[in-house]
Amino acid sequence: MKLIIPMAGRGTRVRPHSHVTPKPLLSVKGKSIVERIVDTFNRVLSRSIDEGVFVLGPDFGDEVRDQLRGICDRNDMEAHFTIQESAEGTAHAVYCADEHLSGEGLIVFADTLFDMEPGVAIEDNDVVIWVKHVDDPSRFGVAVRDGDEVVQLVEKPEEPISNEAIIGIYYVKDLGSLQGAIQELLEADIRGKGGEYQLTDAMDALLQAGATFGTAAVTEWLDCGTIPALLDTTGHILNKESDSLKEGAIKDCVIHEPVYVGPGAHVEGSVLGPRVSVEAGATIHNSVIQNSIVFSDASVEGAVLEDSLVGQHATVRKSPAVVNIGDHSALGPRA
Repeated sequence: MKLIIPMAGRGTRVRPHSHVTPKPLLSVKGKSIVERIVDTFNRVLSRSIDEGVFVLGPDFGDEVRDQLRGICDRNDMEAHFTIQESAEGTAHAVYCADEHLSGEGLIVFADTLFDMEPGVAIEDNDVVIWVKHVDDPSRFGVAVRDGDEVVQLVEKPEEPISNEAIIGIYYVKDLGSLQGAIQELLEADIRGKGGEYQLTDAMDALLQAGATFGTAAVTEWLDCGTIPALLDTTGHILNKESDSLKEGAIKDCVIHEPVYVGPGAHVEGSVLGPRVSVEAGATIHNSVIQNSIVFSDASVEGAVLEDSLVGQHATVRKSPAVVNIGDHSALGPRA
């Protein structure tokens, strides 16, 4: 089974951290969003994923590919990469993986983390879409029902026709049929909301052509699309995975759980927590930090931080503040 992840978007709402690292590769308590998605499916589905297909932006470098290959290697998956040269919608993004659109597969837009109960039945329908009840459906594609049967899929409806939001996770038994539906949209230049080619419209075309559709539910749906949401989701994961929080070195510290200290990280003479994630290789000395993420190989010294993100290889010194600095940045006086 294939896992297709369109990830060419620039992640503007989590800048500056997405300037170098695509949003799906941002770390949440020691694991990237992409790897957590793979872990979830391997845990809840009866069959494992064999191939990962990643739709990248044209300027993504070798480091991005290397990280994704590493994820695939750790999960016995074959990695494939395709390019989306320009952003023209979700259907267009999937179509950019056209040479891999055959057989069965999962399509996931990696803006969120999610969880679900094991034993999801995906074999009984041509398409399975994951949904969640929301109060305001106008921001999402929705599934419209007649009784228990899904009869229509609508992208961001202006009228309240359904509260079942499509959350960007799909199983398709025959990816070739989806490729054909998207190709018809492109050839006829049928653009949906926002003037873009919408995957919801291609899926609805399959539905109207007689494909059988089922739905599946998630037990959690956690947003990672903004700085506050990423902090909130990290705090939730810290609470949930509280049995595996300490991998690095901690000396002469006061810890207010939950706090994660990743492998190779070193924390000394500091007060951490609650809700702090110190990623692999980071160093923290003589600081007070709460509700924050210190990404890999960053350094914080003599600082008081709250609600903050410190990018990879970044440095913060003697700064009492709410900060949000990107990779390889520096804040505070020189050492």
